[in-house]
Amino acid sequence: MNAPGQARRPQTTIFTQMSALAQEHGAVNLGQGFPDESGPAHIVEAAAAAMREGRNQYPPMPGIPELRQAISAHQRHWYGLEPDPGEGVVVTAGATEAIAASMLALVEPGDEVIAFEPFYDSYKASVELAGGVIVPVRLEAPGYRPDLDRLRASVTERTRVLLVNSPHNPTGTVFTREELEAVAAVAVERDLVVVTDEVYEHLVFDGREHVPLAGFAGMWDRTVTIGSAGKTFSLTGWKIGWASGPAHLVDRVKAVKQYLSFASGTPFQHGIATALSIGDEYYRELAAGYERRRDLMVAGLAGIGFSVREPEGTYFVTTGIEPLGYGDGMAFCLELPERCGVVAVPTQVFYADGETARPEVRFAFCKPVAVIEEGLERLRRGLGRG
Repeated sequence: MNAPGQARRPQTTIFTQMSALAQEHGAVNLGQGFPDESGPAHIVEAAAAAMREGRNQYPPMPGIPELRQAISAHQRHWYGLEPDPGEGVVVTAGATEAIAASMLALVEPGDEVIAFEPFYDSYKASVELAGGVIVPVRLEAPGYRPDLDRLRASVTERTRVLLVNSPHNPTGTVFTREELEAVAAVAVERDLVVVTDEVYEHLVFDGREHVPLAGFAGMWDRTVTIGSAGKTFSLTGWKIGWASGPAHLVDRVKAVKQYLSFASGTPFQHGIATALSIGDEYYRELAAGYERRRDLMVAGLAGIGFSVREPEGTYFVTTGIEPLGYGDGMAFCLELPERCGVVAVPTQVFYADGETARPEVRFAFCKPVAVIEEGLERLRRGLGRG
């Protein structure tokens, strides 16, 4: 229990803890989802040029017009969606701020927010900061497919928001068009507001497609769509994300966002405005390159003895550690940096009951091939698997 007058403080994230362990032990960081490579040179140069040209002061709170127009054009080109660049797009300090601002804008104290579990750890924190209650609807191993009957049964008179993430972190599931259509039907039938986290939209494999929920019948007016440049352009440190959708919802997100970061990264916004006009071939090559790295990681981990679920999208792979004689993913991951010189993330942090031991860990393959191979070799040696 907190002392009188003492606020409840969010816990330090697992990513901060594991990154510190990676530095302490000189470990290969296959835990946190950031690429070891920078984005395309001409995008970096566009941001540098903006700096040299003196574009270094506060941008407009919703984002520079060029970037909001580029985001709107991106949504129209890929999905046929038409967010108004003036009223239907707000640029945020990464997708994490967009999630937090959306929850603070749309959730009242006592409201329930349904999210497919496991989920990115900021979801629960953001809902609770807004005074809401997160209601997990579990994606069960090994398939991690959405259970639509379970979803329907979870909706109550207190349910306000449905939070959907596809391609899904950490499982790598890409919801099918049929699954998303069923999710949309629940949202329309029960009059829910929907927030969709689509930051891995361009990282789908094996011919699959990313389908935004906002495009289904009855969904546009109730959906806030969140995107991010960090994952798509390997520029996670720039922290440029966005929320788009109907003006009446985006206005509420803007109203909160102004009291969080107000605005961020003027020259980086100019760089991402350039990035979004890069052309379709870049996106195809991006997905193909990550698909090859996925195959390398999946084969290597399976060869070591992990049980591996091949991801359909994102740049994460979920593995089981029971075949290696372990039952607690947290204990395994805390031991791994010193024992093997490798960092991974325990999946239990992506569950609402995060204190419960689970025998799964997540590895990231958004690394150069040489780094993935070095990480796999360290795991083989450290775990005594050949």
